[in-house]
Amino acid sequence: MSDILNETQSYDENQIQVLEGLEAVRKRPGMYIGSTGPKGLHHLVYEIVDNAIDEALAGYCSQITVDILEGDVIRVSDNGRGIPTGIHPKEGISAATVVYTILHAGGKFGGGGYKVAGGLHGVGASVVNALSEWLELTVKDGKNVHFQRFHNGGQYDEPMKITGETTETGTTVMFKADPSIFEETTVYDYEVLLKRLREQAFLNAGVKIVFSDMRNPAEPVSETLHYEGGIRQFVEHIHKTRGLEPLAEEVIYVSGVHGDSTAEVALMYNDSYNELILSFANNIHTIDGGTHENGFKNALTKVINDYGKKFNLLKDGDKLLGDDVREGITAIVSVKLTDCEFEGQTKGRLGNPEVRPFVESMVCEKLMCYLEENPAVARSIFDKSQAAQRAREAAKKARETARRKSAMESASLPGKLSDCSEKDVQYTEIYIVEGDSAGGSAKQGRDRRYQAILPLWGKMLNVEKARIDKVYGNEKLMPVVTALGTSIGEDFDISKLRYGKVIIMADADVDGCHIRTLLLTFFFRFMRPLITNGNVYIAQPPLFKVSKGSKQVRYAYSDDERDKYISELKGNNENAKIDVQRYKGLGEMDPEQLWETTMDPETRTMLRVTMEDAVKADEIFTILMGDKVLPRREFIEKNAKYVESLDV
Repeated sequence: MSDILNETQSYDENQIQVLEGLEAVRKRPGMYIGSTGPKGLHHLVYEIVDNAIDEALAGYCSQITVDILEGDVIRVSDNGRGIPTGIHPKEGISAATVVYTILHAGGKFGGGGYKVAGGLHGVGASVVNALSEWLELTVKDGKNVHFQRFHNGGQYDEPMKITGETTETGTTVMFKADPSIFEETTVYDYEVLLKRLREQAFLNAGVKIVFSDMRNPAEPVSETLHYEGGIRQFVEHIHKTRGLEPLAEEVIYVSGVHGDSTAEVALMYNDSYNELILSFANNIHTIDGGTHENGFKNALTKVINDYGKKFNLLKDGDKLLGDDVREGITAIVSVKLTDCEFEGQTKGRLGNPEVRPFVESMVCEKLMCYLEENPAVARSIFDKSQAAQRAREAAKKARETARRKSAMESASLPGKLSDCSEKDVQYTEIYIVEGDSAGGSAKQGRDRRYQAILPLWGKMLNVEKARIDKVYGNEKLMPVVTALGTSIGEDFDISKLRYGKVIIMADADVDGCHIRTLLLTFFFRFMRPLITNGNVYIAQPPLFKVSKGSKQVRYAYSDDERDKYISELKGNNENAKIDVQRYKGLGEMDPEQLWETTMDPETRTMLRVTMEDAVKADEIFTILMGDKVLPRREFIEKNAKYVESLDV
C-alpha cells in the first residue's frame, strides 16, 4: 500500500475545492442515493463510512467505529486526520462546513488530499447532511475539538466552534435520517450494514471496523471486523458461508503495482458448477465488471490453456474456453487507482482502458508461476476445466438433439400446456402450476384469451447440483423451456419469450415452497434475464376462507388477516357462526375461487421476483439447494422469523 500513498503533501483547507453549491438534493434525492427506500437509507451510512475508508487508504486511519443508536441514529467515528477546519479561502467559512454543506466539495479532486478514493464525486457528506433531520459533526485535530450541528437538511445556526482540547485526531459524524424524505422506513437493517462493512474490512487488510447495534440497550450486538489476510479471507468466508468444498487447501493470491495503481486477486476453486467473480475498484463493487475483471478473465483463460499445452495435457488444436476455466471458481479482483473512470450513474462498471493490460499481464505472470510451483493444485484446476469442457460439448449435442426433436414433432409445444389465444407478450401470462388437480382448476378458472396454464408434476431436477447438459431432455424442465420459447444458457433469447408474465403458482406449504425454490433456481442459473427483466412472479393464493353464511365471504392471506375478518364478520354478535376453511393446497379451491383469489388481475396479489443484489441471490440459492446441510440449517434458523404460517 505504501507505493500509492501521498505522504509529502499537506491536507488542509487549501485542498478543499468547491465545484458547485448544494441544491436540489432534497427535491431529487434519488439522483444522489438511488432511491428513498431502504436501499437509499442504508446508502447514507455507506457514504460516511467510505470517507473514513478513504482516510485508511491514504494511510492515516486504522480503526472505524459504526454504531446504530436508539431511534436509529447513526454514529461513525474514525481515527484519521480529521476533516480540515481552517477557514476556506474562497467560501470564508470552516472547510469542514464547506464539505458538509456544498455539493461537490472535498479533498478528492486536486490530488493533494487523496491519491486513491472511492468517494470520487465529493457529494457524500453534503448529501447525507441534506437528507438528515439533524447531523452533528465533531473533528479532533490533535489540539482542539471542533463541533457543529446542522438541522433541516444542512442548515446551521452557529459556525463550527472549538469545544475542548485533545491530543487525538479523527472525525465523528452523528445523524438522523429525515423521515419526510425516507417515508417508507428510517429503520436500519443490521444484516445489510454488516455485509457491507465486512466487505470493506476484507478489501482493506488491517483496517479494523467495530460495528455495534445499540437500539436495544438490554441486548446490544457488536462485531469486530478485522482481516489481516484481506481478500484471501474474503474468499474463505464466501466458501464457508455457502458450504462450498474447496479443491485445494489454500487461496491463490497474486498482486502487483503499476505506477500509482495496485491490483490484487484472490481465487479458489470449489466443487460446484457456478462461478462467482466479485470485482472492486477503490472499494466500490463494480457489479457490471469492467476492464479489471476482463483483464483477469483473459489472463485466467490464457494461463490454464498455456499450462495444458506446456505439460501436454491438451491435444493439438484443443482449447478450453473462458466458461470452462471459470466453472467452480470464487475470485475477488480489487484495484486501487488514482483516477477511476466509472461507466454509468451507478458506478457499476470500470472503464479505465489501461487497467486491463495491467491486470492481465500481472495475473498471467504470477498465476503461471504459482501453478508451476504447485502441480497438484494446477492439475485439479485443469481437470475440472476439462470436465466442464466435456459437459459443454455434451450440452451442445443435447441441444442439437432437442432442436431436431422439436422440429420433427408436429406440435412443438408441450402436450400439457393449455395455451392462450392472445399472442402479444404485453398481455400474455403463463401460470406454472404444481399438480394436475390444481392445474385442472386453473384451466377452468382462467381467462383463456391471455392466460396459459402449464401443470408440473413429480420431483423436479435440482439444477444447483447439475450442469446444463442434464437439463436438456429433462421431462420436468424441458416443457417449461419449450413453453416459454427462449431456450436456455448461452442460447437464451428474451425476444422469443411467449409470455410477458411467468407466474409460479404452488401450494402454501413446504412442498410448494420447495417447488418454487427449484423453479427459481432454474430461472436464476439458466434463464437469468427473465428475473433481471422482471418477468417472473410468484402467485399468492389465500391461506383461509372466512365466511358467514353463503354471501359474506373473505379470503385471508395470513393469520392476522384471518382473525381480522372473523372479528369483522362477527360484529356485535359474538355468537355468530363463522366458518374458517384452511386451504391445504390449490386443488381444494374450485375454479371460481381460484380465479377470484389468485388469478383475476383486478383482485389477485403477486410478488414480483427482482434481483436487487445478484450476489445475495446467488448465495441463497447455493445455500438452500447445495449439498451441505449445516449452512442450510443455519440459514433457515436465522430467517425462520420471516416465514409466516408455514405448515411443517
